[in-house]
Amino acid sequence: GDFSGQLLAYLSLGPIFIIVGFVTLIIFKRELHTISFLGGLAFNEGVNWLIKNVIREPRPCEEAHSTVTTKYGMPSSHSQFMWFFSVYSFLFLYLRMHQTNNARFLDLLWRHVLSICLVTVALLVSYSRVYLLYHTWSQVLYGGVAGSIMAIAWFAFTQEILTPLFPRIAAWPISEFFLIRDTSLIPNILWFEYTVTRAEARNRQRKLGT
Repeated sequence: GDFSGQLLAYLSLGPIFIIVGFVTLIIFKRELHTISFLGGLAFNEGVNWLIKNVIREPRPCEEAHSTVTTKYGMPSSHSQFMWFFSVYSFLFLYLRMHQTNNARFLDLLWRHVLSICLVTVALLVSYSRVYLLYHTWSQVLYGGVAGSIMAIAWFAFTQEILTPLFPRIAAWPISEFFLIRDTSLIPNILWFEYTVTRAEARNRQRKLGT
C-alpha cells in the first residue's frame, strides 16, 4: 500500500532502462561516441564493484533484501550509475553538441530542461535507495560523487584521446562491415540527420514525379 515506495522502486530500475536504451541505440545508430558512452558506463560499474570489495561496508538492512547480488553497499551502484549518466549527458549537451554560436532560444531551452530532468531523476533514484533501505545516505552520497568524477574523467578521455581516433576506427574494414560511423565533427547530429533525410526525401520525390 506504499505508493511512494512503489514509485521509487520503479524509478530505481532506471539503470536497466538506460542500458536497454543504449543497446537499442547502438544497434540502430552504430555511432562511435554512443559506443564509448556505454563503455564508460560499463567501466564505471567495474570501478564501483572494485570500491565495494575494497571497503566492504555492509548495507543498512541486509536481512530486508535477500535478492541483492552483493552484501556490500559502499558506494551505491545505482547512485554512481545515475550520476555518471547525468553528468556525462550534461557535458555532452553543453560541450559536445553546443559548438555553434548561433544557438537559438528554443535550442538552449530544451538543453536546460533536459539537464534539469537528468539531475531530478538522478536525485530521485539516489533517494529511492535510502527510502527502500538498500543504502545509507553516505553510501548514496559517495556513489554520486564517484559517478560524477568518473563521468568528468571519461568525458575528457573520450574528447581528448578517443575522438581523434574515431575517424581511423570508422575506416577499419570491420567498422565498415558493421556500418559503424563517426559523427564527432557534426555539432548537432539530430539536426543534421533531419535536414539530410528531408533533402533526400524531396530529391527522391522529384525523381518519382518526373
